[in-house]
Amino acid sequence: MIKRNLLVMGLAVLLSACGFQLRGTGVTELSLKEIDLSARNAYGETVTQLRQVLQTSGVNVHTGAPYKLILTNEQENQRAASYAGAGRSVEYELTTELSYEIKGLDNLSLLNDKIEVQKVYVHDSNNLTGSDQEAGQIRDEIRRELVQRMVLRLQQLTPEQLDSLQQQADERAKAEAQALEAARRAQDATPQQSPLELPAN
Repeated sequence: MIKRNLLVMGLAVLLSACGFQLRGTGVTELSLKEIDLSARNAYGETVTQLRQVLQTSGVNVHTGAPYKLILTNEQENQRAASYAGAGRSVEYELTTELSYEIKGLDNLSLLNDKIEVQKVYVHDSNNLTGSDQEAGQIRDEIRRELVQRMVLRLQQLTPEQLDSLQQQADERAKAEAQALEAARRAQDATPQQSPLELPAN
């Protein structure tokens, strides 16, 4: 057992020396160098882990950054996937959906999207403690994968794309403001009808 552990450790050192990195452990290069990060659950595990990964990747996470990443909703669903004999063990499928929004200048919405991760675990009624521990580990794995996928989404965003999204958002906001102003002017130009006078009995 000790020999096997030493062999695994030796291989890990050798691979890291060659520049190989295990998934999720390396530093990801992002073109986005600063961002404001917030979430509905401000002290939740997902936003905390995401902030740490972004900072490790060289992103300055601070209030007042030109772009804001908001984790708007994180929802978990669980369903029974299959049963294994006499109702003793059940396979559960855990699905977590993370919705997010990116806002730019003037607090205009640039992008809305969501990330979904699914994993399956076995719940054994004869080993409740072990099953609960496995469920907790699966939830931790899902959270790590959500964070990894979120970072990959951000990695794909270039300054040019963000500038284009900001321009589109500015144009939409301008068109909406013009439409509201036109509606207001039309309402002001419409003569107000005097209240109907009912004939006295």
